[in-house]
Amino acid sequence: MANGARVASDAPAEARPGWSELAGNWRQILAQGNLAEGRSIDGVSRWLLITRACVFSMTITSALIGGLLAAASATSPHWGYFTLALIGLVLAHAANNMINDYFDTTGGVDDPNYTRALYAPHPLLSGLISKGGLIAAIAAVNLADLVILLVLTSAWGIAVLWFALAGLFISVFYVAPPLKLKHHGLGEPGVFIVWGPLMICGTYYVTAGSVPGWVWIASLPYAITVTTVLIGKHVDKYEQDSARGIHTLPVLLGKETSILLNQALMIAFYPIVVLLVVTGNVGWGVLLVFAAVPRLVRVVRQYSEPKPEAPPPGFRIWPLWYVALAFHHNKLAGGLFVAGLFLNALLG
Repeated sequence: MANGARVASDAPAEARPGWSELAGNWRQILAQGNLAEGRSIDGVSRWLLITRACVFSMTITSALIGGLLAAASATSPHWGYFTLALIGLVLAHAANNMINDYFDTTGGVDDPNYTRALYAPHPLLSGLISKGGLIAAIAAVNLADLVILLVLTSAWGIAVLWFALAGLFISVFYVAPPLKLKHHGLGEPGVFIVWGPLMICGTYYVTAGSVPGWVWIASLPYAITVTTVLIGKHVDKYEQDSARGIHTLPVLLGKETSILLNQALMIAFYPIVVLLVVTGNVGWGVLLVFAAVPRLVRVVRQYSEPKPEAPPPGFRIWPLWYVALAFHHNKLAGGLFVAGLFLNALLG
């Protein structure tokens, strides 16, 4: 199934994989966004691929940052509401991914030769789901999110609604007409806003009941690393997007400038974290992020080298390259930031 080959129908009952193979499928999809050739697809794997669950870690990390910031500073954190917010954010991310695939397909952007259909099975182009089925899935996920939104709004008031509506606006119009934010260099700023101030501060709000000013600043470091993932993805698509008139930020800035920008943004994560500690807004535990510096150095170095002519052994999302490097750094830096915040919460 690698590189977006058309997905075969589910295996017959007598050939269905066992639990260990199923778990292996799920781990592989979550880690690599794809299944190796020869592995049978199951129902859970199908939905993990349709929703692009391999990138949910970024949303979970943003939510955890908001909740742990509240745990360290709020007097009585509301963990039930935090859990609802976390579930709602993951569902919103799933809806966002499906909406993007739907509008990029109906708008003529995604086709069998476009990068999106090459690095992993495309929900529509590979036959994972029909257009009608995808629309129904989008509606069902958004309905579940609406229920969560009503609960949280009834608990905390209209501010929750504004957080949600701002995120929904950016999510839908990222590729949907008439705005198509991605097509005008606004996709990257939109992702920065959503995975930073909206997700982190919104989660803090429903956990603590208010959002101090310093929390908005504390949302910036991780927002930067998520933005580097999108910039990396658009650098990978630079030639195709340029030819199609899709003016992502790398297309507007140029490929080499965008590579330099991404290197600078990855590095910037660390001094901003130090600033949060020095100003006393966040405890010293977050300095654990400096354990990710060796990975940062490797990634920055690889960004400075030419892209390989062929995928390295075991590399599952070719022809993507720069996004994989940025995501590799994002996962460790974000994970250590969360670990440091957890340490801060334990120490009060």
